[in-house]
Amino acid sequence: MSGNVYGYVRVSTKEQKEDRQLMALQDFPVLEKNIYTDKLSGKDFNRPRYQKLLSKLQKGDILVVTSIDRLGRNYEEILLQWRIITKEKQADVVVLDMPFLDTRKSGRDLTGTFMADLVLQILSYVAQAERENIRQRQKEGIAAARLRGVQFGRPRKVIPEQFWQLKEKWEKRTISSREAARQLSIAQNTFLRWVNGK
Repeated sequence: MSGNVYGYVRVSTKEQKEDRQLMALQDFPVLEKNIYTDKLSGKDFNRPRYQKLLSKLQKGDILVVTSIDRLGRNYEEILLQWRIITKEKQADVVVLDMPFLDTRKSGRDLTGTFMADLVLQILSYVAQAERENIRQRQKEGIAAARLRGVQFGRPRKVIPEQFWQLKEKWEKRTISSREAARQLSIAQNTFLRWVNGK
């Protein structure tokens, strides 16, 4: 007797749409009631819908995902989840955009399992290396932009003329930093930052 077919969808932010993943899973086909969706960051696996799906998964079931990065955000996480699903739960995994990552095809024979695990390790490593390369390129891009004088974040407020008189009063202790900030209509920490030349 064949088991249940489940699907898992993850989008990283609440604004991202899951339609493409849902359509791909329904085409597999996975019944809509068996599709679990998390609209959360993938930085950890305390995702409620994923955890619920994992608790339902039994030997002989199939878990379908559109891509391998739905299982995790880095090399270790993906391998851990793969091990839990295929070894502990003894369920099959189907990765739609990588047809060779389909444990149903390898069956339970040693060579098939070894090949699927080997391919998974290589892909997980490549995916993580690419993320690290992207992060490095972003860092280098930001550093280069700073050297060109590009300012990041909100533009700094222009220091008004009145500040210098209030600073002098504050230094003579005739006014508090809170009162000076109130008169300038700024936050107290902004006033103190200006005082310290930052």
